[in-house]
Amino acid sequence: MDTSKTLQQNTIPQQSLPLSDSVMETLAITKRGVDELLIESEFAQKLARSEQTGKPLRIKLGLDPTAPDLHLGHTVVLNKMRQLQDLGHTVIFLIGDFTSMIGDPSGRNITRPPLTREQIEENAKTYFAQASLVLDPARTQIRYNSEWCDPLGARGMIQLSAKYTVARILEREDFTKRFKAGTPISVHELLYPLMQGYDSVALQSDLELGGTDQKFNLLVGRELQKDYGQEPQCILTMPLLEGLDGVEKMSKSKGNYVGITEPGNTMFAKLMSISDTMMWRYYELLSFRSLDEIAVFKTEVEGGRNPRDIKVLLAQEIVTRFHSKQAAEDALADFNNRAKGGIPDDIPEVGLTGAPLGIGQLLKQANLCASTSEALRMVEQGGVRIDGDTVSDKGLKVEAGTFVLQVGKRKFARVTLA
Repeated sequence: MDTSKTLQQNTIPQQSLPLSDSVMETLAITKRGVDELLIESEFAQKLARSEQTGKPLRIKLGLDPTAPDLHLGHTVVLNKMRQLQDLGHTVIFLIGDFTSMIGDPSGRNITRPPLTREQIEENAKTYFAQASLVLDPARTQIRYNSEWCDPLGARGMIQLSAKYTVARILEREDFTKRFKAGTPISVHELLYPLMQGYDSVALQSDLELGGTDQKFNLLVGRELQKDYGQEPQCILTMPLLEGLDGVEKMSKSKGNYVGITEPGNTMFAKLMSISDTMMWRYYELLSFRSLDEIAVFKTEVEGGRNPRDIKVLLAQEIVTRFHSKQAAEDALADFNNRAKGGIPDDIPEVGLTGAPLGIGQLLKQANLCASTSEALRMVEQGGVRIDGDTVSDKGLKVEAGTFVLQVGKRKFARVTLA
């Protein structure tokens, strides 16, 4: 079923307003880097009406606090929110403390374990503080969807559920796949799109943002607003940022992420590890540089400039944004020092006992490897050094003393073994 065509047919007719140059400019800024803007003609009219009346649009982004920290993948959509905020519109940062108890099934082939109220509250504490590294907190409304979801009660939930059919819910791709495969789908999962859609009703949103995996849920919000007699929101989906591996979407659970509160040196080194090809994807979705400037960079690389130089500029931009210009300069110096075989200034100090200690146990106890088997595998691959010398003997017993351990390019510890 082509949902977008259905939406166009069901659009509430409005008086068409002329589009000024400023509206067209806002539309162009809004569309940069997006996957889809539905429905563009409706959004243009919303912008024109906002300009005519002086009333800002209400723009909503909902995030479930399923983990305590945000990463660069989250900032793709947050950056777009900031752009719209800077254009004068009202930004609503919605923390899904109620929907987190259901667990968003988007893109999953198994039921997501629901979080406890305690876990949700703990995670929510840091969400807005971290989002404020991108958004202007003074101009951001923060809301929790338990405000209107808890008062619904059993009667309200039944009435809400009556507004959507099971057939429509099962049109969602992940539900369809699970249903055909005979994979269990819990009833509470079917409620998630409805609850997210009801958020749009409660907030009377004009535009809702989300990742491409949220498209179905965002469209449900449009339909529910019509049922409640509201003008339907437009939806804007942003691409999902691939992680450092360049394959899977960025995720803390996959270990391919760059956290926005990580130390500057760590952020810089991680960004320098992405491939030269993936670098352009990161520029498109994360950089605040103009498209013309990025196009010049591409031309320079095609002409023979080292792509490493361009990647350094990206890493410095990101570190500056979340730390400072000085932190970015220090991170570059630290990275160059490591590349020459130098030791970073800020490595952890670790005290251990049990000398002589096997190299596998030593690396595990120093928190440089998750297990002895991983440690020995790193030795086999030539990725372990003691005071700059490569370790090749998996049976090495390390005597008492103080030395610097290094695993791979980024993990260091100054160990005192007794």
